[in-house]
Amino acid sequence: MGVKNFEAWDYVVFAGLFVISSGIGVFFAIKERKKATSREFLIGGRQMSFGPVALSLTASFMSAVTVLGTPAEVYRFGASFFLFLIAYLFVVFFTSELFLPVFYRSGITSTYEYLQLRFNKPVRYAATVIYIVQTILYTGVVVYAPALALNQVTGFNLWASVFATGIVCTFYCSLGGLKAVVWTDAFQMVVMIVGFLTVLIQGSNYAGGFHNVLEQARNGSRLHVVDFDADPLRRHTFWTITVGGTFTWLGIYGVNQSTIQRCISCKTEKHAKLALYFNLLGLWIIGVCAIFSGLIMYSYFKDCDPWTSGDVSAPDQLMPYFVMEIFTTMPGLPGLFVACAFSGTLSTVAASINALATVTFEDFVKSCFPHLSDKLSTWISKGLCLFFGIVCTSMAVLASFMGSVVQAALSILGMCGGPMLGLFTLGIVFPFVNWKGALGGLLTGIVLSFWVGIGAFIYPAPAYKTLPLPLSTDQCVQPNITTTTIATTTVAPQISSRPVLADTWYSISYLYFSAVGCLGCMAAGIIISFLTGKQRGKDIDPLLIRPVCNLFCFWSKKYKTLCWCGVQHDQEIEQDNLDGGGAWKQGVESALQNGLKQESVAQIPGYNPKDKSYSNSAQEKTTHF
Repeated sequence: MGVKNFEAWDYVVFAGLFVISSGIGVFFAIKERKKATSREFLIGGRQMSFGPVALSLTASFMSAVTVLGTPAEVYRFGASFFLFLIAYLFVVFFTSELFLPVFYRSGITSTYEYLQLRFNKPVRYAATVIYIVQTILYTGVVVYAPALALNQVTGFNLWASVFATGIVCTFYCSLGGLKAVVWTDAFQMVVMIVGFLTVLIQGSNYAGGFHNVLEQARNGSRLHVVDFDADPLRRHTFWTITVGGTFTWLGIYGVNQSTIQRCISCKTEKHAKLALYFNLLGLWIIGVCAIFSGLIMYSYFKDCDPWTSGDVSAPDQLMPYFVMEIFTTMPGLPGLFVACAFSGTLSTVAASINALATVTFEDFVKSCFPHLSDKLSTWISKGLCLFFGIVCTSMAVLASFMGSVVQAALSILGMCGGPMLGLFTLGIVFPFVNWKGALGGLLTGIVLSFWVGIGAFIYPAPAYKTLPLPLSTDQCVQPNITTTTIATTTVAPQISSRPVLADTWYSISYLYFSAVGCLGCMAAGIIISFLTGKQRGKDIDPLLIRPVCNLFCFWSKKYKTLCWCGVQHDQEIEQDNLDGGGAWKQGVESALQNGLKQESVAQIPGYNPKDKSYSNSAQEKTTHF
């Protein structure tokens, strides 16, 4: 594979990303130096507005995995990724209407505080450890991806770029805290969009116009989007993407500390919901840009696939290779694209580091040392950011053995995020589930999801289930490659003696890993709770419960009462401080959605009758941390 070097302007553009990102961290470190508390550092003082938070949410989860991996997936498997736009809609709706209200109104900082308040400490600590492991593994993948891109297009040392990424992220995250992370994400989101637009414009020009791109994609079967085959072993169908994708991304958005931490940093619940819905627009925009980049790339390489011909060694190198091809005579633009890829990574890594520091401080440090001073708490938080920055960067070494970055990233999130989604769903939706059911369900979900995930890695699904589309090398320069070939997956080769489960259980679509873990967790949790004695509704604070009936106004009062399982949601309950747990607002009415009269709702601390929303400012006055 020939390496095409950066020119001076490429380095200037690329370096500018790092300089501005670091500068934002320094700015907030200086600006907020008089507000040096762990609360200000970790959650921005709960006074953020929805605009930058929405951009931050999009940038954090539309990482280099999306910039590099999604176009390569579309190039190889077609534009079925469009169906993820439907999954995103379901994910944002359930996050904003089901999970967010519980987390926001309870005044917690770490989402895992909820688990202690709803169940007990062992459940909280088990979930925290799983989250930490999941986030470190995932962050390793998204650090490795852009480093691979830079290595592909410039020959710059792969591991030097990995550690450069880690150092910059750790620097501005440790200095400026959540506010620096959010505003840097907003800047990096703009860079990502501009980078994609330059590729779309120049690439379509090379292909003879956008109409030509669509025509060639249609001839190459890349526009066959909707496949209603219900076979769960098929890699991408309508059902695997809309159903499996919803479970996977709901585990990322609905209960993930990184997402919820940004939402609860908003000054009102209304701002938090707006941040999620505007973030949906960002997800759609980035998703569409990535999909069309893949179609344009196919149009350009349709007669000479660089992967099959050996010009690139992995599918995830296709996009940077394509960029260097179309921007050969335009210095600075290759640097802009690599900055686009790195923007996704910087935002994701910084968000992960900040979230890891938050859960570690709130769930472990603060529980062991509850009387730390504000100054010491802030320094400990910064030290945790530094520690996790080093750990996450080091984990990028493992990512080099994981094959496709998209599949690796979503598999990790699915295997860990699915059981976590099931655990929080048990607590929020099913009031009768007890702590034994929650802990048993979590362990069951983890075992199931890791069983299928690791099995799928060792025994990859056969090609007739993944269905890679034809890639031609007919017009390549190499004389010894003249026939059309079919691309195969880059995972470990098939083993001749495959076990019975290899072509069934282990061949299930990677998008179902999360659903397996979530549903397994919920089923086991409900069964164990019935066997060991259901949780009494009167012992549960109504702020911790939000049954599904709350989402549907047409349900009768009888069915709503049934769903609440005895929880006193029609009375005003004073919240008590739990031993070692999070803090609670005093004198808050328990019925927040159902059965409340207008005059009683208006008395809830932080409730604004005009906007029908809750503010964090009032919570600050009534919450003791």
